[in-house]
Amino acid sequence: MAEYRSLLEELAQNITAEDLEQLKSACREDIPSGEGDAIATGHHWFAFLERHSKLDQANLSYIEHIFEISRRPDLLTKVVQYRTQVLKISEEDDVDTKLTRIPSAKKYKDIIRQPSEEEIIKLAPPPKKA
Repeated sequence: MAEYRSLLEELAQNITAEDLEQLKSACREDIPSGEGDAIATGHHWFAFLERHSKLDQANLSYIEHIFEISRRPDLLTKVVQYRTQVLKISEEDDVDTKLTRIPSAKKYKDIIRQPSEEEIIKLAPPPKKA
């Protein structure tokens, strides 16, 4: 449970006021009218999602979906990394069924690891001025 709370804390720290408006907009169908104004921080947003059974330590697929459609691959990557390291779901496991309901998270799991020497693009030095 401590790792889960740490994850939420780290995610909340990376959500600006502008980000929060975008996230709330992405899940507006799940926020009853009038309750959206009470969600003023990332912490409030996560608490709201937990109260409404959209989020818990065993079910992160909702926020994965919201981070995906809100174009926040950095936050989605943190969630996928949590699942891989804390929940011990190996990369060989079927990501689409074990990690999330959205197949797009599969493309972000490669962001977690460091690229190999062959994957790094080498740039030529700039041309010398004559």
